[in-house]
Amino acid sequence: MNVRLPRAATAAVAASLLLGATQQALADDYDLQLEVMAGGCANCHGTDGARAGSVPPLAGRDADYLEERLLAFKRDEVADTTIMNRIAKGFSDDELASLAEHFANVEQE
Repeated sequence: MNVRLPRAATAAVAASLLLGATQQALADDYDLQLEVMAGGCANCHGTDGARAGSVPPLAGRDADYLEERLLAFKRDEVADTTIMNRIAKGFSDDELASLAEHFANVEQE
């Protein structure tokens, strides 16, 4: 049996396939971008934010708490900070929310 689709249907199917591939590529790019952003935190907070010591670990902490703290740093609402206020200002609010979610999903060791 030979099925022939109308030209408009063929175009719609092709567009759907292309859109799906584009969305996956964008998701992959965003995941990579998030990994790069989170990698900068490793200098002080350790790999995956799991370092224990004078700098608080980030791994496994509540996402809402982390986001609230990051936004407070960005707005200069934390009095005893050393560098986090300057670092946080380099990110958009959405990026800070994504970082908070990322670290909240890292398992604590």
